[in-house]
Amino acid sequence: MLTELRGYLGQSLFERVAGPDGAANRARIHDTPGPRWFGPDRPIRRVHGDASMFIGGISALLLQSLHPLAMAAVAAHSGYRGDPWGRLQRTSTFLAVTTYGTAEDAQRAVDQVRAIHQRIRGRTAEGLTYHAADPHLLGWVHAAETDSFLRAHQRYGAHPLDAVGCDAYVADTARVAEALGVIDPPRDRRALSRRLSAYRPELRATAEAAAAARFLLLQPPIPLVARPFYAGLAANGVAVLPYWARSLLRLPRLPVVEDVAVRPAGRALTHVIRWAMSP
Repeated sequence: MLTELRGYLGQSLFERVAGPDGAANRARIHDTPGPRWFGPDRPIRRVHGDASMFIGGISALLLQSLHPLAMAAVAAHSGYRGDPWGRLQRTSTFLAVTTYGTAEDAQRAVDQVRAIHQRIRGRTAEGLTYHAADPHLLGWVHAAETDSFLRAHQRYGAHPLDAVGCDAYVADTARVAEALGVIDPPRDRRALSRRLSAYRPELRATAEAAAAARFLLLQPPIPLVARPFYAGLAANGVAVLPYWARSLLRLPRLPVVEDVAVRPAGRALTHVIRWAMSP
């Protein structure tokens, strides 16, 4: 009975994250022979293959929303409200291909994303123009994502990285960022911290960012039976945000509650996900 529960839960999670073509994509990504961008011992493989990514992904979306131009592009073109699961599945497939797939497949995935970015242009409600292929905006999205994934992994990962491994993870992600068009991405934690600080004067919680936070935290397209499970992941996604990002989004910090309830729940949930999705 426990084996059946594990299989059901693991398959359900996999289908949600990977989509209807997930099994075929997984076989292609992992079984196709050929050189890879990252070898088996690289930290990017450890981080992106861990259950902590469920928390890191939520945190990354909240943090990325704080750049008005990036958020305007997401709100107008990503379809995150109309097709949230499709967006998640496309993103997870891109991460899987660039992290584990052959170099040829990784480059093809990057080229497809760059072609999409070239077409995404528009104006914010205030009349500011944006272009998804702008290296400056790409740099923000990359820095926010890398910081969020690493923070979540270091707190909830099965095998957190040491200091050298953390720097190596940032360097690994820079390989993908450069391919996407980011100019001089950070290659260690210190450079990543400086890059995030450099963006801070541009950040604020726009109406679109507030709407995205409400959608992610309060109105997710999740069946009622799974809401408590998701709420635990979302609470931990908020908990790993930098303090200044939480302040901008007006997400309160409750140290006692987080230490006593939120963090233990995050550890328990990631343990269950890891158990269910292990081969």
